[in-house]
Amino acid sequence: MEHIIEARRYLDNARSILKDKAILEGNYYQDKKYVRMAGYTAYTGILVALDGFFEHKGKKRKSKEWYIDQLVQRNKKMVQLFEDGYYILHLLMGYDGSKNMKVAKEGLKTAEQLIDWAEKNAIKFRLEEIN
Repeated sequence: MEHIIEARRYLDNARSILKDKAILEGNYYQDKKYVRMAGYTAYTGILVALDGFFEHKGKKRKSKEWYIDQLVQRNKKMVQLFEDGYYILHLLMGYDGSKNMKVAKEGLKTAEQLIDWAEKNAIKFRLEEIN
């Protein structure tokens, strides 16, 4: 389960970036650069967890559609959560640099839920594939 440990490390790093560098004042972060960095970092954590779960060992990252196709085969409910993570972490935070603390909080929560799911279900799906 090294991929889960690595994914959680990315998520912890994203939290640290927001806490230590983005500078929260009221409900808004002050430095867009660090919000972007945190969004990309947390989204990478999701991809690391899912790569391990799907046993994708290539160095080249797969497309968003590939992850969705893989999730559809295993748990359709996780597709929406993945799309939320993509939208919030990758687009709103990563590209747009949304400084809204509530957006960041929801994105990190989504990442944590996906990583938790990958951790809890990895063994279950491996056993089902064997049988």
